[in-house]
Amino acid sequence: MSNKPIRRPGPVESGHAPPRPRRVSFSWADTPLHWVPGDPFTTHTVNVLHLLLPAGERWFVHVYKQVLPYIRDDALRADVIGFIGQEAMHAQAHDEVLPHLREQGLDPTPYTAQVDWMFEKLLGDRTLPPGRPRWWWLRERVALIAAIEHYTAFLGDWVLNADALDRAGADPTMLDLLRWHGAEEVEHRSVAFDLFAHIDGAYARRARTWALAFGALMFLWQRGIRFFLANDPTLDHGPGGTAKATLMDFHRRGRAGLLPGTGALLRSVPGYLRRDYHPSHECSTAQALAYLASSPAARAADAATGKDAG
Repeated sequence: MSNKPIRRPGPVESGHAPPRPRRVSFSWADTPLHWVPGDPFTTHTVNVLHLLLPAGERWFVHVYKQVLPYIRDDALRADVIGFIGQEAMHAQAHDEVLPHLREQGLDPTPYTAQVDWMFEKLLGDRTLPPGRPRWWWLRERVALIAAIEHYTAFLGDWVLNADALDRAGADPTMLDLLRWHGAEEVEHRSVAFDLFAHIDGAYARRARTWALAFGALMFLWQRGIRFFLANDPTLDHGPGGTAKATLMDFHRRGRAGLLPGTGALLRSVPGYLRRDYHPSHECSTAQALAYLASSPAARAADAATGKDAG
């Protein structure tokens, strides 16, 4: 283990401050099931976030609380504490969408039970002997989180710039949830990678856990899309009906800007695997903070706590 202070890259953007949680709340009373009008495929592709993120982000928090005693860099410790607060709030906000889905006739429990099992059992605390085995498992999970955060930042940057969703008439409350969350992912995009570099940083572990994270995310996401479409009570489930999902559907909506483009997604792979990679050289903190300063939910949260937005 190395407890030497991490070597942060030269500042890409000045004015760094630890991320802080914003205690947002949303009302879903007026949000339709297909919150992108007439487009259940785009709606449900993004809706998978509500199923994956709560369990995943609670797991992030659990792992990071375990690693806090090993951090010997005060600035990084402050960043990790802020990260923990933001991720806990993200889990809560997405969890609160699930009762709304049930009210619309779409119960996500069969899928979320599988996701919960993966994070709580497969990736949870194992009964390992103290010493090297436990330390190895902690480093593995920290590396996995760094890889996953590469893609949450990618998605955050995408949704902040997804003007096509506005033009399609997407529900403004759902857009605010997604963009508030996306902006905070961009805001804290370097924390997970810096923590991994601090406690380990081995390139082989970074590459291996990236492959595991990318494969698992792609598998779970396509299963989530199929689950939503198969259980959406408003869709035609007969032969040739609307309850189907294909890669071409994803590609077409990516070209239209309604979903992340397949080309951009593939180009994100070599970026993370570069030996000189650092998240600070991607996305824009200024754009993220600008959105947080204008987000209705973030502004309401800041007003309630007496803080300035952003």
